[in-house]
Amino acid sequence: MTDALTIRDAQAEDAAACAAIYRPHVTDSWISFEIEAPDAAEMARRIADYGASHAWLVATRGGELLGYAYGSQHRTRAAYASSCDVAIYVSAAAPRSGIGRALYGELLARLKAKGFHAAFAGIAQPNPASVALHEACGFTPVGIYREVGWKMGAWRDVGWWQRVL
Repeated sequence: MTDALTIRDAQAEDAAACAAIYRPHVTDSWISFEIEAPDAAEMARRIADYGASHAWLVATRGGELLGYAYGSQHRTRAAYASSCDVAIYVSAAAPRSGIGRALYGELLARLKAKGFHAAFAGIAQPNPASVALHEACGFTPVGIYREVGWKMGAWRDVGWWQRVL
């Protein structure tokens, strides 16, 4: 691949590709606590909602969508308004290729420019690749919710990482 990586705002037309990247995280792992994978229409709704309030970015190379990252509301109470949650998903076809760092670099800068002060990432455990990515992007661990979700026949922990923007 000689084409440069492009990071841009997600559009409704990206919904099917984002849904395809996300689907195995829902259906084949405990990485996502969703039980049913969202379809393209639901993903388009999320892109519009999160893109308007925070940001939703995609990474493309040679016309192929290889990953996405977004920010969303952290909690509903007013004092949390300057904090946000972040998430990132990269295609199984492009692991450990710098896409995650590139997406987070742009996403975190945009969230800071919008006035957000702190970003939080929940990582279902174990997930050493995601932990390594978040820590490489400046996130630090703040705690673990023990046995907070039941998926794939077992209780799952979720670790929380934070980065002050």
